Amino acid sequence: MLYRKFGKTGETVSALGFGCMRLPIRDDDPSHIDEAEAIRMIRYAIDAGVNYVDTAYPYHGTGFTHGGSSEPLVAKALKDGYRERVKLATKLPSWLIQSRADMDQYLDEQLERLETDHIDFYLVHSLNVSSWATVKQFGIAEFLDQALRDGRIKYAGFSFHDRLPLFKEIVDAYDWSFCQIQYNYLDENYQAGTEGLEYAAQRGLGMVIMEPLRGGKIVNLPQAARDVLERTGSGRTPAEWGLRWVWNSPEVSVVLSGMTTMEQVVENVKAAGEVLPDSLSQEELAAIERVKRIFNERVKVQCTACGYCMPCPVGINIPGCFSFYNDHWVFDGNPQIKAMYQRQSTLTKAAPASKCVACGRCESHCPQGIAIRDELKRVTELFA
Repeated sequence: MLYRKFGKTGETVSALGFGCMRLPIRDDDPSHIDEAEAIRMIRYAIDAGVNYVDTAYPYHGTGFTHGGSSEPLVAKALKDGYRERVKLATKLPSWLIQSRADMDQYLDEQLERLETDHIDFYLVHSLNVSSWATVKQFGIAEFLDQALRDGRIKYAGFSFHDRLPLFKEIVDAYDWSFCQIQYNYLDENYQAGTEGLEYAAQRGLGMVIMEPLRGGKIVNLPQAARDVLERTGSGRTPAEWGLRWVWNSPEVSVVLSGMTTMEQVVENVKAAGEVLPDSLSQEELAAIERVKRIFNERVKVQCTACGYCMPCPVGINIPGCFSFYNDHWVFDGNPQIKAMYQRQSTLTKAAPASKCVACGRCESHCPQGIAIRDELKRVTELFA
């Protein structure tokens, strides 16, 4: 495992962080984690040198108003001496804050759920123009200062889903130690992007990267893109190419991977022991540029399957709909995809896109700013 400095904190973190948002589940229920397998995966990664474990209040829940099952699972995984071997990160649910007291309430609840007396890296979760205004109104700076003083948290940071000007404003508004942004070779100019990455790093913030594989989209490339990478003769998988591209940036401290299978853990741990900053050749970077052009020409909905839009009040699997819709265009209109879309609705009892009542609840939570209601209409037109 290779390690990197974490901004002005002086801490050293593993190049790969374990993101506990997409752990293996049972019975197609996101709140029902396969505990034995998830614990085995997390401990394997730690034994291999991963020392950054990331979770959040709603992960593996049925919605965003109550705590999910990820934090309690992480607590179990970090027993038997594993807690002392890692930097633990979790997040304040910014969208639930309605008073200054709420901030302390959620942090104290999370400390209990995680069975720890402190959080190493505590983030204000998913800041955008709305949630930033809310937490400022209720005294986020005073809360973080107090939590740092009393030792409940060691470092304060934030995760971000909005546009670059707001990102810079937030970076400059408080003495943050680190931040977390979405970044991959398809999102160089999206949200904070490369400019935001460099802006924050120049101010000493440790940089945590989420969605390095765009919710798996960078793994499931169209054949034309796979051909480009295969012609390099490297033998790397699309996932490894995606991770290597992010690790190539010297500003990046740790890359989070939301791993679902042990095979993914093994592959990612291996890659994290090989990649240094600025190590990709010009030929390799050019190959990724060609892949980007192929991919971007075909993808219609920029969904990362983060699940923030769920649950849908009428039972639509929104990320699932967009996945099938994109696959139709990415994989040259393969007729099997329409059949799979229809079969999946039957098997999972999820409502089809045509059942959307246009309530807009999903759009208020979407960190990508997708016009979900309009896109679901297009899904219906294609697959009806």
